[in-house]
Amino acid sequence: MPRILLTNDDGIDSEGLHVLARAMRAHGEVVVVAPDAEYSGAGAALGALHLIRPDVHRVALDGLDEVWTVAGPPALCVRFAISGAFGPAPFDLVVAGINPGANTSARTPYHSGTIGAVLTGRNAGITGVAVSQDVTVGAIEGQAWDDMLLGQRWDSAAQVASQVVGALIAEPPAEASVLNVNVPNLAFDEMEGWRYTSLATRPGRSITAVRLEPKPGHHDAYSASFEWGLPSEPDPLSDVGAVRAGYVSLTWLSRIVALTSPTAALDPFVA
Repeated sequence: MPRILLTNDDGIDSEGLHVLARAMRAHGEVVVVAPDAEYSGAGAALGALHLIRPDVHRVALDGLDEVWTVAGPPALCVRFAISGAFGPAPFDLVVAGINPGANTSARTPYHSGTIGAVLTGRNAGITGVAVSQDVTVGAIEGQAWDDMLLGQRWDSAAQVASQVVGALIAEPPAEASVLNVNVPNLAFDEMEGWRYTSLATRPGRSITAVRLEPKPGHHDAYSASFEWGLPSEPDPLSDVGAVRAGYVSLTWLSRIVALTSPTAALDPFVA
């Protein structure tokens, strides 16, 4: 029976995690190891190295046998799990999500804790699936706030994820790979279909400026204020364009590849 490691970056209390965890039970033994709090935007960070002595707790989640929380980001949860903290048997797949807010465009792999978790698994030779769902009111760079979660169709994203995971278990990739799945916030039978996509050059909506505002009563102290841009017009073949048009977006994320000589200006440094 395949062993599936499930995590997220929104914390153990996230409804999206719970719905996804139950959907994964059809495909194997599910071990949930999730942060004990919100870690959105953590990327593949493990945390400050001199502070990594986090508490780990076993918790109860209806319908699941093995659920743990770690006081640290999702990549650390994955690192602990694949290092044997939750049993010696190896994992066959890492699944992260369901993230509220689409993790689309070339920016998000650097910053998304959802994607960072599966990238960490791939570095250990385990294929991963990052599952995110758009929100009805446009999120900013993959992040949704509480007032955006009303009416979220978690079951639709979980059904998509179940089909993806079933296919990957039936026919595993030749080498460890990462599939970034983004789902529109629609009923499953209302979606337009599925598309393999490229990463958009920028998110559907992003931060355009950061302003420093003086803090009253504090010398040389400021609060940061963000300005949000209007939604951009995406390439229809990109992940942003696909989700906006009502399609499930499937994007394979490549590994970091070294260039032998990115610029001739550096050649004198090479013996």
